[in-house]
Amino acid sequence: MLLRRICCGLLVACLGTPKAALATAQRVAPTMSADAFGVSQRILRDGDATGRPFAIVDKRHAQLVVFDRHGQLAGVTAVLIGRTAGDHSVAGVGERTQTGRLLPGDETTPAGRFSSQPGRNHQGEAIVWLDYGAALAIHRLRAGPAAAERQKRLSTSSAQDNRASAGCVVVPPAFYVSVVEPLLGRHAGLVYILPEDGQWQMLWAS
Repeated sequence: MLLRRICCGLLVACLGTPKAALATAQRVAPTMSADAFGVSQRILRDGDATGRPFAIVDKRHAQLVVFDRHGQLAGVTAVLIGRTAGDHSVAGVGERTQTGRLLPGDETTPAGRFSSQPGRNHQGEAIVWLDYGAALAIHRLRAGPAAAERQKRLSTSSAQDNRASAGCVVVPPAFYVSVVEPLLGRHAGLVYILPEDGQWQMLWAS
């Protein structure tokens, strides 16, 4: 784990080419996990995001890395992920999430390459949808009885205690407002969730 706290500084220079963006990503590589950096290299080299903002979720390190549409790094933060290990959504989990009747094994954060869309949940909260049918989204840490304990999990140096969500990717409120909402919360994007069982290259397997 190379970073467990929000990246404080934002890059301000607009990068005109993927090559320039890649060079910048290489300079700031210590702020993200090695796997997230490898995926960002692949995305920038191949132009895989096709001019859209994108984000990488490294489940092994409980980390979210966000880039703007130019390939410029916007920020890095610790996140909460699903309580249950696994790289696939369980059949019917979306409906059970909406009714509050999750079953043991439902609370996974699936791996994959997701086209993201800004939206709202059934309570009207602004979120970033990754898979509407599976109720998979990026959203801010919510206020409530468990908020203080979950905030403590986000602040530790271990990724093991960041398994605390029902499957969604949960970020600190300040990071959501300053980084996620302006980029993924207003525009369609791409979110790459890396597998915890296997190599990230499998995201592009045919």
